[in-house]
Amino acid sequence: MGRHKLTIDPGTGRGKPRKRVNGARVAAALVLFACAAAVLIFVIRVVFPPEAAVPAGPLPSGPPEATIVPAPAAPALEEERIVIPPRSSLADLLKRRDFDNLEIHRIKEAVKPVYDLGKIRAGQQLRLSSLPGGPWKTFEYDIDETRFLVVRNDADGIKAEVKYVPFEVRPAFAWGVIEDSLIGALNKAGEEDSLALDLVERCFGWDIDFNTDLRKGDSFRIYVEKKYLAGRFAGYRDILAAEFTNDGRVFQAFRFTYPDTKASDYFDENGGSRRKDFLRSPIKFMTPRITSRFSSSRFHPIYKIYRPHYGVDYAAPIGTPVQATADGEVTFAGRDGAAGNTVKMRHKNSYETMYLHLSGFGRRVRKGALLKGGDIVGYVGSSGDSTGPHLDYRITYHGGPVNPLGHKFKPADPLRKEFLEVYKKEVERLRVALEVPRLSLTLFPSLSF
Repeated sequence: MGRHKLTIDPGTGRGKPRKRVNGARVAAALVLFACAAAVLIFVIRVVFPPEAAVPAGPLPSGPPEATIVPAPAAPALEEERIVIPPRSSLADLLKRRDFDNLEIHRIKEAVKPVYDLGKIRAGQQLRLSSLPGGPWKTFEYDIDETRFLVVRNDADGIKAEVKYVPFEVRPAFAWGVIEDSLIGALNKAGEEDSLALDLVERCFGWDIDFNTDLRKGDSFRIYVEKKYLAGRFAGYRDILAAEFTNDGRVFQAFRFTYPDTKASDYFDENGGSRRKDFLRSPIKFMTPRITSRFSSSRFHPIYKIYRPHYGVDYAAPIGTPVQATADGEVTFAGRDGAAGNTVKMRHKNSYETMYLHLSGFGRRVRKGALLKGGDIVGYVGSSGDSTGPHLDYRITYHGGPVNPLGHKFKPADPLRKEFLEVYKKEVERLRVALEVPRLSLTLFPSLSF
């Protein structure tokens, strides 16, 4: 496509109005751009208010202070950095540095309440600091990327503690549209699987079954804190606000920390709890298929007769984790005839859940065990009378069967009334945060976070 050159004949009157029109368009575009930028800057400043500056001013006047002679500086510690070789124990490393058996025993006993020194791993670093020609004063061991062990040899004995590597926290946004799964959409947006798990297990897992309820075109927006170590992404901290649109229904969740107890939870825009008595799905965030629903008359694939089916069948690969859908006590864990390997749990408010045809049981799942919602009760199998790998999930209420997909469960306690006004102000701020991606993409389509 060739260039077009606009020429204006100063001797005619036809070019001048065109020039004025172009100038007006340019001016209008500049004004629109300035207004858009101002709106975006205002929104970002509301979401990320600048820290208050330390007031500058002259030092307070007064009588001169007495001169204090500093005490002699303590001798600098000498530090040795040791990369732990394969098949080495802490005792081996310390003996090579003239530690006797008694001192090594004292170190192990002091550290035992906070960390098991038998778990030190090859390739990790140990830092040993000592006085020049004198006793050791500290040693540090890197447990993993985020934690390290500190052991001090002070006048009052050996003390040990586990410390956390300080990381930088940056607020960030994530948003996307569902094509096949939530994890797929978040991965496409450059996020990790763990953010999907947090969104399900902290915010919306009680209202949406992310295995069976999702529809193509569903969307989400998340305002989340990201952790960074030495400038490198090191995981997520807390979701501060989130919105999920599922089949036209909009769900919002806002994190609130009580000022008095420091306990945190997620609530809707009116202060109602996002949590309910039961999670929507017993399958731990996979992609199962519902092959049979709750029915008072279903044709049984094995017995070839019509009979009630008071559960929901989820087809999934053998070994898929099955989770307890609510806090409760295990009342049965074992073989139960045609139901195969089964776990039964008793919950508050006269509810009971059952998980049938399992291939195996979760750790410590036995009669009398107390489990939390989300704990693994077992794994999908095909035990008992079964035509293929699936989970038969059932709920009873006051002894009678209820439809797990249709029953209305009671929500958890709402936000405490004395904090409702504070919460509403926080919701206003977080709602603005959730609008930042939409505003940014509307005003500047090429902008990315």
